[in-house]
Amino acid sequence: MSTALDRQIRPIYDALDTGSNKSAIVACNKLLKKHPKNELIKALKALALVRSQKVEESLILCDEVLDLKPTNDAVLTAMMHVLRGLGRHKDMVTMFEEAYKQQPSNEELGAQTFFANVRAAQWKSAQQIATRMHKQFQEDRYLYWSVMSAVLQANDVSTPIAMRMLLYKLAHRLLTSSPTPSYLNADRFHLHIFILRELELFDEARKLLDSDVGKTICATNLSCDELRRDIWQRCGMIKEEGERAQMRIVEDQNRNWLEFLSVLNATFCYLDPSQNDSSSTLSEGAKVHCAEHITRTQELFTRLALEDGSKDRSSMLGLLELEGRARKYGLSTSPARLVTLMEHYFEEIGDKACCFEDLKPYLDLEGNECLKWTSFLEATPASFNSPNELRRLINSHKLLRHGLSQSELTVEAESARALLYTKYFMDGLQLGVALPSSELQPADDFALLAGNAWVSLWNSTSDESYLHKAVALLEFALTRSPQSFQARMILIRIYRLLGAPSMALEHYRIMQIKQIQHDTLSHLILSRASTFSLAATGDLTLATECLESTQIYLSNSQETGDFIVRAFTSEKYSQIPEFIEFEDRLDNSLQRDIVKMEHLRMRLAHEPITSDIIDMELIELKFIFDRSHHDNRDFDIITNYQPQGSSSINDQTHLFGKAEGRGWLGAFLKLYIRAFQHGSDLDDTVEEKLLIGDRPKQSADLEKKPLRERLLQRQDEEIAELTADEVPLVDYATALANWLEPYHDYTRPPPSVVLAEAARQTELKTGHPLKGVDLQSLNGIANGNGRKDEDPPVVTEPPELVLKYFEQLKSRLLELRNNPSPVRALHLATLAQEALLLFTVETLRFRSSSVVKINKLGGLVTSFKSIRADAIVVLQEMSTELIKMADVSSTMDSRNMFTDSCNSLTTLGIDQDFLVGVAKKVTEARKKVLEGVGKGLTRVTSL
Repeated sequence: MSTALDRQIRPIYDALDTGSNKSAIVACNKLLKKHPKNELIKALKALALVRSQKVEESLILCDEVLDLKPTNDAVLTAMMHVLRGLGRHKDMVTMFEEAYKQQPSNEELGAQTFFANVRAAQWKSAQQIATRMHKQFQEDRYLYWSVMSAVLQANDVSTPIAMRMLLYKLAHRLLTSSPTPSYLNADRFHLHIFILRELELFDEARKLLDSDVGKTICATNLSCDELRRDIWQRCGMIKEEGERAQMRIVEDQNRNWLEFLSVLNATFCYLDPSQNDSSSTLSEGAKVHCAEHITRTQELFTRLALEDGSKDRSSMLGLLELEGRARKYGLSTSPARLVTLMEHYFEEIGDKACCFEDLKPYLDLEGNECLKWTSFLEATPASFNSPNELRRLINSHKLLRHGLSQSELTVEAESARALLYTKYFMDGLQLGVALPSSELQPADDFALLAGNAWVSLWNSTSDESYLHKAVALLEFALTRSPQSFQARMILIRIYRLLGAPSMALEHYRIMQIKQIQHDTLSHLILSRASTFSLAATGDLTLATECLESTQIYLSNSQETGDFIVRAFTSEKYSQIPEFIEFEDRLDNSLQRDIVKMEHLRMRLAHEPITSDIIDMELIELKFIFDRSHHDNRDFDIITNYQPQGSSSINDQTHLFGKAEGRGWLGAFLKLYIRAFQHGSDLDDTVEEKLLIGDRPKQSADLEKKPLRERLLQRQDEEIAELTADEVPLVDYATALANWLEPYHDYTRPPPSVVLAEAARQTELKTGHPLKGVDLQSLNGIANGNGRKDEDPPVVTEPPELVLKYFEQLKSRLLELRNNPSPVRALHLATLAQEALLLFTVETLRFRSSSVVKINKLGGLVTSFKSIRADAIVVLQEMSTELIKMADVSSTMDSRNMFTDSCNSLTTLGIDQDFLVGVAKKVTEARKKVLEGVGKGLTRVTSL
């Protein structure tokens, strides 16, 4: 390339780097007039078009460049970004493989071809290329690339189970052929040991691990040491590992908790059936040996605990765990020992925040032990003059609360506790007066304890006034401790229960959720978010929140592949499986697809329903349906201080008492896929031709039943996760789909007609024919379901379930209008709206008078009109009811009701004006959502 042309192309790179895609396209067009065949300029223009979301135009240029089989590094790099943006990873692999074939001696090009296969997760091809490179360039790292690729292929979901051991054996054979030993590099050593473990070649693994080099590596590399521990356990060397761990604890002063666990496991290894002659019963000899070992371990931990004192709690925790396990096997030397140890632990560590979580596993006490422990905790001084004394009091109340029995959870007792926690919180604020706003108040946990108590009371009585108290206290706590995200998370849950979603969203946004937290925490605000969506009125607040939460998944698909490539480059083999697992967990995230479903439900209420939307959503939902989902949501992050034996605060604050999960997602996927299939002209033949990116990988053990058959199945898990009002919606949608399916199948045009129309539209938009579609041969494609050599199906009457559904919803809403919280009414109204939208999708095909006339379906369409008219009447009446509820919810009386329920808090120091302000915000938030959903119903009926 000439220097002059280099200088002219430079501004295009600058424009792309700064996101000025329009400028880049203009600059490319100018240069293409002078250099119409230049590969690099075409590639850069294609990249700018992809980033401008002009996919169809970019495809033409992309295919032109690919047909030229480029070898230039700059062109290949630009095309790599283009193809990744289009999701065409297989084409990217093909491009690099073609270039490598043309320049087989180009080592850098060989590496790029290997990396292209890595990004596309094509491990078999990656392994073959790495093997070829090792033979050609004689570099050790290429051999290890080949080994790692074989391991990754063995672990891939698409690899049949029978092939996996063969691949590990191949990896092992490649390793043994290496001229240099694996222990020269810690990550190579880790890979070697990992393969030996998977093949159960434990003798070979032990030989390597027991060598001086192996011991040195394990001492300095946590990943290798973790593998070593696992292999030792599988080999039955628990006792030997415990002895080594004891030496490290005593001689090296190592206080790693893993070392203490090794000693504990060794202590009780006699009672492991795999370590005894008897596989079903424990012999008396085993118990005697174990008891002797318990005594020795107890002496060791006691001595270490005296040495360490409160500066390190590992030894004291070890004593607790030792006694806990001894009690489990009936080998405790003293019935009172556990409580004594707990008391000592509390005395030493009670002023630290970790105390409650540390003691929690041992709190299942009964009888005299429980009374003794409770008396000990109740003796904790109630007065405090320092943060340490306050934390000790907090821990005592956490522990006391955890041990409460169901008989102690009366309304009077819980109310008294909640007020006591509130008093301690207000008193404790004096210790944090001088703290900056970025710091947490030492007394914050008392506010959380009170919040838990108020929620518990609401859960047992359904009295909303207890939620008002929780809201008032936690909002006040946030004025003193703005960074208390635990308080915000409880408030988010409570505001949704109260039907004040805008307040919940306000707190959620203040938390500034970032990166992976969108996957683990977005459930807080987006679970059943369509219940509160005002998308039908044009308010896209929640829909936008759905889209923002999906950015992590887009960046994951673009960036994680680069991390894996860097790990291969730097030979960090132990990290590669972790990156791949991370990528897989995000790609197949349950929360990702739940949010997708919620966004779809909002979208249909906002946008006109067209065949383009139906086709696009159908393809994506079918991909989702075939995924094996990972649930990455974090439910334990919400601080739970509810008594053992009671539901957690997470369970108590689920909207409608139901958590969305795989069952809920499965039910709604089936519902919408069937509806969209009926509204779409796409079948598998057409979809394959029109699909731009690659299809997702399918698991080798994926159920092989046809999609249509799987959509008709209903699992118990699905019904269990639906609310009482969602079940009738699913029944209604199923009955509607079953009724109309024969008419859709009969009237749907043949694939050849659909493809011909798609090709014509593409040529009109781009000036180029649709690639891969030969219009001359379309007539040879089978007519599929569009056969017209049969008589049209006989028109039947609508199912009774469809006819009565909307009237039943109206009756149900009238039952709910006096409910203190508007949430169930909102839920019912948005489900009614959804039912009408599904009806629109199912009947969209029959809006064409020509389709109705040709197929003699006039009687069918007549029944549509009556069903739709009845549905519109009901939705308009529901709209009127919601608007009435909105007017009532924001009156002075409703605010006074809120503040009156919180009067007990004013005596403890919370200002009345503050309560009035909170009441006003809550009631206005309720009014906004009720009004919005009500008006949205009216708008949907006019579509």
